[in-house]
This record gives sequence, structure tokens and C-alpha cells, in this order.
Amino acid sequence: MKLFSKSFLLLACQCALALAMASGPARAEVGVTDRKILLGQSAAFSGPAAQLGIQMHAGAKAYFDIVNKQGGVHGRQIEILTIDDKYEPDLAARNTHQLIEKDGVFALFGYVGTPTSNAALPIFSKEGVPFFAPFSGAQSLREPFNKQLFNIRASYFNETEYLVDQLTRLGLTKIAVFYQNDAYGQTGLDGVVRALKKRNLAVLDTATVERNSVNVTDAIARLLPKRPDAIIQITAYSSAAAYIDGMRKAGYTGQFYNVSFVGSQALADALGAQGPGVVVSQVVPFPWDLSNPLVNEYNKALKAANIGSPNFSSLEGYIAARVFVEGLRRAGPGLTRDKLIAALETINRSNFDLGFDVNFSPKNHNGSNFVDMTVVTKNGKFGH
Repeated sequence: MKLFSKSFLLLACQCALALAMASGPARAEVGVTDRKILLGQSAAFSGPAAQLGIQMHAGAKAYFDIVNKQGGVHGRQIEILTIDDKYEPDLAARNTHQLIEKDGVFALFGYVGTPTSNAALPIFSKEGVPFFAPFSGAQSLREPFNKQLFNIRASYFNETEYLVDQLTRLGLTKIAVFYQNDAYGQTGLDGVVRALKKRNLAVLDTATVERNSVNVTDAIARLLPKRPDAIIQITAYSSAAAYIDGMRKAGYTGQFYNVSFVGSQALADALGAQGPGVVVSQVVPFPWDLSNPLVNEYNKALKAANIGSPNFSSLEGYIAARVFVEGLRRAGPGLTRDKLIAALETINRSNFDLGFDVNFSPKNHNGSNFVDMTVVTKNGKFGH
């Protein structure tokens, strides 16, 4: 009887322990504690493309700070750890390993650029880490479908189709391409070729610039004699500005069109007096349109954070943070990477009134195909 009582008591204790474990908090996910969610961002924070990373991060942090001041998400504060990759893929790969393996982040957020995001792609895919809102429209980040990867912005194919459509409607068919000699530039060139082919046209000629370089002498010599009606630029703001300035000084009077990755405000600032008339396609709403509730909210957030003037890049970061937080909320208090992915896949225009359509599903992680056109005006401002 005594033996039975001891056995029964032992069994009862084991059951109680199991029940307590079952009713207590679930095993913590990497990068998640009771009070914190740790995100990682590798981006250009120095070098010729620095403003892209700085502004993308600033917009996202402005929203994360608001959420944190309100108590966070399910009681957890959002922290974003940044590492500079100078817009170089080797550094981005190294940073990604560090963020996942050493720093133990829950998810990767707001990487900037195609070559850098491509360098991170096999790493986060293998480790099963969510990769949210890269500042890139590359097809390599859209095809084939990747369960971990969510895009907020439209693709470069969307942007180049839009630009070619606008140019050809104006009767401008002699179109050249000045592009960055890497995966980003090649994707943009492919988009232009594809859009022109659809209209039974071909690219007049092309010229290249190396990533993080402003050596455009050879590119000027190549395209200037061809006198294109317009030049579509697939590069970052420093080399785009150098090329526009060099071509204008050499006597070129045609038009320059850029995709959004160029970094619109940084481009306008770099161009100065050469800026008016330069066109940039955009993948987010106009940052100064206060009649748009989302844009109005964003402007108030920037003012509260005292982090500078509105621009397209920081608005993209703000939108990305808004959508990501919505995913965290829907994932519930027992946060895991799988729950976040499943929660993000429920977000669409019918159940999330952002003021900017984002549509995800279990089979589609490309949230938007929104494209608009803007033009640089006097004093480095924009019209649309």
C-alpha cells in the first residue's frame, strides 16, 4: 500500500508538472522573449548608396517607435539591429550569417538592393528565417515562390512596363538604357527589353556603370552619339546624377527616366539645378499628399520622431513596418516564425485598411503592383 502511494504520488507530480508546462508559455522562438522581438537589417548605411538604407530604416523605425511607446505587440517591444553592408553582396552575406547565427534575430527586415538581397537569399531560405520587404523589385526575389520572402513593393518589370508605356504614348521610341552592371541593372534592362518587345520595339543601345562607382565617361561616349529620345536609368542616385550631369554638359537634350530604387530625394539633392524634368517612377504614394490618411499619419510620425523631411524611401520603410506589425498582431502572443508567415498570408485589401493596397496569400507573397510617376521640379521638389 505504501509502495502504491509513493508511485501514485510520483505519477501525480509528473502529471502536474506536465500540465504546468502545457499551460505555461510555449518554447521561445529564436529572437523572441516575453518582452522583445529582435529583427535584423543589413543595408547600405555608408558609401554612394547610403541614403537608401538610412531613409528606409528611418521610416520603419518611426513606426516601430510608435508601436513600442504604446506597449509593443502583445507586450513585446520591437528592436531592429542594423549592420552596414555598403551595398556590397559579400558584406550582405556575411552580415546575414551574423544576424541569424550570432545575433539570433527573429526575422530579417528591409534589406536594400538586389545584389545584397540575392546574397542573403540562400542563407535565410536554408535557415527558415522570414525575409520581409526588401527594397528591390527584382524577379529573383519573386520567382520561384519562396515561403520566407514577402515583397511590399511592385517589381521592376511593373515599373519598366509603366515607363515604356508612358514614353511610347508620347511618341518617344528611341529609348536607350543606362544600367548598373549587376543583378539589379540586368533585371531592369530585362524589363525594358520586355516592355519594348511587347510594342514591337527594341532598345536603341545600352551603357553600363559599376556598382558604387560614378565613373560614367565611357557610358557618356557610348550613348551620346546615338541621340536617344529618352534614357531609362537602372542604377542608384550617385551614378544616375553623375550620368545626367555629364550628358547635359556634353549637349544631350533628351529625357531621363529612372526606376524608384534610384533614391528619389537623394537624386534630386545630388542633381541640384540639373534636376528639373528628370522622371522617377514610384512604388509608394506621394509622400506630401496629406489627403491620403496613410501619408498624413506618416508625416505626423516623422515630425514626432524629428528625423527629417518626407521622402519616398522612408515612406516605403514606414509602410513595410506597418504591414509587418499587423502580421505580428495577427500571429498572436505565442509568436513563432511559422505563425508570422501564416498571419501575413491573411493580409489583403478586404481586411486591412492601410490606404495602400497590400495583398498576400499562401501562394502569393508579392503584396503590391502599384506604380506612379513623378518628376523633379525646382528646388529639389517633386510633382506628379
